[in-house]
Amino acid sequence: MEVENQVISVKQPRKKIVNIIIDGISGIFLPLVNILSAAGIMKGLLAAAVALNLLTNKEGTYLVLNAMADSLFYYLPVLLAFTSAKKFGANPFSAVVIAGVLLHPSLSTLFGDDQTINFFGLSISPVTYPASAIPILLATGLLLYIERFCFKVLPEVIRGFFTPLFSIIIVSSVTLLVFGPMGMVVGDALAKGYSFVYNLSPVGAGIALGGAIQVMVIFGLHWSLVPLAINNISINGSDTILALMGPAAFAQAGASLAVFFKAKDKKFKTLSLSASISALFGVTEPAMFGVNLPLRKPMVVVCCAGAVGGGIAGIFHSAAISFAFPGLATLPAYLGDGFSGFLIACATGLVISFVATLLLKLELAPAEQSVNE
Repeated sequence: MEVENQVISVKQPRKKIVNIIIDGISGIFLPLVNILSAAGIMKGLLAAAVALNLLTNKEGTYLVLNAMADSLFYYLPVLLAFTSAKKFGANPFSAVVIAGVLLHPSLSTLFGDDQTINFFGLSISPVTYPASAIPILLATGLLLYIERFCFKVLPEVIRGFFTPLFSIIIVSSVTLLVFGPMGMVVGDALAKGYSFVYNLSPVGAGIALGGAIQVMVIFGLHWSLVPLAINNISINGSDTILALMGPAAFAQAGASLAVFFKAKDKKFKTLSLSASISALFGVTEPAMFGVNLPLRKPMVVVCCAGAVGGGIAGIFHSAAISFAFPGLATLPAYLGDGFSGFLIACATGLVISFVATLLLKLELAPAEQSVNE
C-alpha cells in the first residue's frame, strides 16, 4: 500500500517569541555564569583589600590582580561572541574576530577620546564596547544570515575563505556604524528605565523583584535580567537588581533546610539538605524543583520571604559592584553600598523561610515517594 511510503507530517507548535528570546539569552549566558561569578568574587575581594588598606590601586600587585579580575568583563564581547555564535549556529571564530575588531586598541583609543572616525565617508560614533553585550549579540545574529547568504551564492571552491572574509567586513562595518550606537542607546534606555522605577521606590522594587524572582527562575525569565544587570554595572559601576534577588535565593535554602528537619524519609532528608547547601551557594534549582516547588507551601513561603528580604535590601540601597549571582561564595561582589543591609536582607529571607516552613503542616509523603521511586 502507498500509505506505508507516505511521510506523515505533524505540525509542531511554534515557539512564542518570548520563549525564543529567553531560550536564546539563557543559552548564551549560562556557559559563562561560573566564570562571571569567579571574576565577581575576585573583584569583590580586591575592593575589600583596598578598603582595608591592604593594597593601593597604584601598586604592581593591585594592577596584576585587577587585570585578572577585570579581564573577563573587559573582553566580555569576545566570550559572548563565541557563546552566541554557538547558540545561533554561526561560525564562532568569525564572531570572535568581529568582537576583536570592536575592542581593537586603535579604535578603543579614539573612542575613549570621544573622537568620531571617518569610514568611507561615513561617521562612526564613539561607543564603549568593553563589557558591553547588546552590540555583539546583534552582530552575531547578522553574521548568521550573512554566512547563509554566502553559502548560497558563492562557488564551493572559494566558499571556505571568502565567506569569513565577506562576513567579517560586512558585519564589523554594520556593527560599528549601526549596532554599536544602537546598542548604546538601548542600553542607556534600559538602565535609565530601571533606575527610574527603582528611584520611585527602592523598597517597592525590592518587594516586587524579591517576591517574583524565584517564580521567574521556573520559567527561565530571570535570564532576561542578566544583560540589564551587566549593563548597569558597565554604565553605573554597580547594580541593584542582583542585590534585590539575593534574599530569595537564601529563602530557598531556609525552606529546604526546614523540610530536612521535618522529613522522615532518609533519601528525601539527604536531598533536602544537599539542596539547601546548594541554594546557599547561589544554585537554587535543586531546592526549588526537588523540594520546595513539589511541596507547594514552602515555595509560597520562599516568595514571601524573598519579598521581605528584597524590601530590606531596597531600604539599604544594596548593590553589586560586579556581576555574580548571590550566594555565600559571591558575597565579596556585594561589598559596595549597603553591604551590611544586604547581609541583613539575606539572613532575614533565610530565617523567615526556615521558621515559617517549620511551622507549616506539610504533606511530605508524595515528595518522599517520588524520591524513592
